[in-house]
Amino acid sequence: METVSRCFGGPAESRSTAVVATTVVTTVALLSLARLALWPKKQAVILGPLRTSIPRLSKAEIDEVPYPPGAFPGARDVSTPYGDIRVYEFGPEDGRKVLFIHGISTSCMTLKDIAMPLFEKGCRIMLFDLFGRGFSDAPGDLPYDTRLFVSQILLVLASSPLAWTGDNAISIVGYSLGGGIAANFAATFPHMVESLVLLAPSGIIRPENFGRASRLIFASGIIPERILAWLTKRRLRQPLATAVSKKPRAPADNAPQSGTGKEDYADVAIQEAVDPADEKPPTPFEQRVLGYVHWALDFHDGFVPAFMSTIRYAPLLEQHHYWRQLARRKPGTTAVLLGRDDTLIQLDDYVEDALPLLGGKDNVYWQVVPGSHNFPFTHGPDALKHIYKLWGIEQ
Repeated sequence: METVSRCFGGPAESRSTAVVATTVVTTVALLSLARLALWPKKQAVILGPLRTSIPRLSKAEIDEVPYPPGAFPGARDVSTPYGDIRVYEFGPEDGRKVLFIHGISTSCMTLKDIAMPLFEKGCRIMLFDLFGRGFSDAPGDLPYDTRLFVSQILLVLASSPLAWTGDNAISIVGYSLGGGIAANFAATFPHMVESLVLLAPSGIIRPENFGRASRLIFASGIIPERILAWLTKRRLRQPLATAVSKKPRAPADNAPQSGTGKEDYADVAIQEAVDPADEKPPTPFEQRVLGYVHWALDFHDGFVPAFMSTIRYAPLLEQHHYWRQLARRKPGTTAVLLGRDDTLIQLDDYVEDALPLLGGKDNVYWQVVPGSHNFPFTHGPDALKHIYKLWGIEQ
């Protein structure tokens, strides 16, 4: 009875110790539950729409998808340890082999106005959807950095029945994020890339061009993953006007501009769809591209996680060490095309920062074309004429 008495009717110190212990155990349990809820365990592979959403849609619903499964000829799905990759390959087997790499928030549909005319000129075309975009699966437990994207390119090239490797085997056309990826790939495998065309490429964007709050939210890891994913998804659903209303317009009288011009990271996604500098209503194709972003939010479970990881780790900023290596390329084999009204890849910044890294205009084909960040599909012919000139293709 004395032992029982000690257990249930002990001194005040024992009761205090029990209260503290109970509080600690409860707190740890609650924190563990909160961590599981807000920082969930990551999947190895998040399946894409071809294996989740598309099979549940009717034929009529599939026909309404902004980026349909049959967008290009020669479709195949490449099975890899990272998940399936959607690839399209078509054109003459003996034609110039051209690999296209699209941007951060869209699919390879945005390069149609460049790829199809080159196909008609006799090129062998290969397009693919980056992980977490289009119809490709999304690795859920890896950073979306240069290592992952270079690995994806090698997997895509290896999936072809034709030889896409070797000395001067391919030409690469990279747009936006795809330009940053293409630059790093060409710097890593210089012997493989005969010609490199960068359309509004990322890589040398100045960090201060993004708002401090936006950088903190995405880079710090302070905000739990589930909450950040919800915020990102909500932001990408907002109307276009809210993303570009703060953009400074170039005044006719050259008066000082108002506004900070700071970008929200979500603006990167939206500017790939619609030209914020154009006062005219979006074109039907711009509406389709923007419609695809909204469709992906609903039907691609890996889209938002891939976008968030890309913002954190992909070659958007401070890729100077890769770009310096591109200066060693043979003069005239690297081209950079920039949009005159692009507020994301800012012309003056790239002239000052990127052009010297590439060896100057004597070493690189450097041109400014009409349009904003999405000029590859709003001013495709203007971009194409420079590619034709670079490659000696008759126009």
